[in-house]
Amino acid sequence: MTVSLKGKHLVSLHDFTSEEITQILDSADLLKLRYRQGDEFLPLTGKTLAMVFQKPSLRTRMSFEAGMHRYGGHAIYLGPSDIALGKRESTPDIARNLDRFADAIMARVFQHKDVVDLAEYSAVPVINGLSDRLHPCQILADLLTIREKFGRLTGLKLAFLGDGNNVAHSLLYGCAKIGLSVSLAVPEGFDPDQQILEEAKQDAKKTGAELSVTHDLKQALADANIVYTDVWASMGQEDEKAKRAKVMQPYQLNSKALSMAPEQAIVLHCLPAHRGEEITDRVIDGPQSVVFDQAENRLHAQMSFLVQAI
Repeated sequence: MTVSLKGKHLVSLHDFTSEEITQILDSADLLKLRYRQGDEFLPLTGKTLAMVFQKPSLRTRMSFEAGMHRYGGHAIYLGPSDIALGKRESTPDIARNLDRFADAIMARVFQHKDVVDLAEYSAVPVINGLSDRLHPCQILADLLTIREKFGRLTGLKLAFLGDGNNVAHSLLYGCAKIGLSVSLAVPEGFDPDQQILEEAKQDAKKTGAELSVTHDLKQALADANIVYTDVWASMGQEDEKAKRAKVMQPYQLNSKALSMAPEQAIVLHCLPAHRGEEITDRVIDGPQSVVFDQAENRLHAQMSFLVQAI
């Protein structure tokens, strides 16, 4: 049975049901097929997406802007000099202005509260393009990629190496909803947010997913079908880079680490990659890597949501 996503915000995957996530992925499959075949399909004709960027991004801007154009819509880039959330105007006032001009708002922000406030006061769907707490758009693309490669999501295990960051948080939420087990291998002091972990575990009880956090790399990688990593220091954490690099080095995704997982395991990275730090050239460019398929799927997963939400 089809579920309606009309008017729904995409702030956190914790707000979605398993059925809703599956429907987004199913629709993304169809959109991608039509995209590859060159079919003219313009469901977003006359629709405008306002894109609020506090942080720069190659994939987020290109995937939303190219996707809106591909499906007949229009995207407007609003950088830090155009909108200063909570400074030149309050975030609620910005939301109540943008929803008069646009059919949806995408925001890539530093503080998660900013995207929460936009969603609270906006009359049109708000999409979290990334915050310091969550990255739901990325995980929809990840799930789409995993399902393409294995033909299913349930009964699989994903090992995430590095920092218990925004990507790790959204992986916990999204994978728990869909029945995909996750093991986070993190250094001491870099565990994921405890509340997020507990909420995800409650969802996992309904789907059979197993969620765990360990400091043991070998334990996380054992029987892992998917091996995932991310940068050690995100934007806004540059002053911690040297300290983090020292602590994270044992969790580098290199050939030795990858050999701890089955030969059929695939490699994911949400990009940008700091080659030679969290991942080596040999791994990201190797035969197990599907990183650039994963990057492309940002467009298809995001457009699937937008087509249904606006």
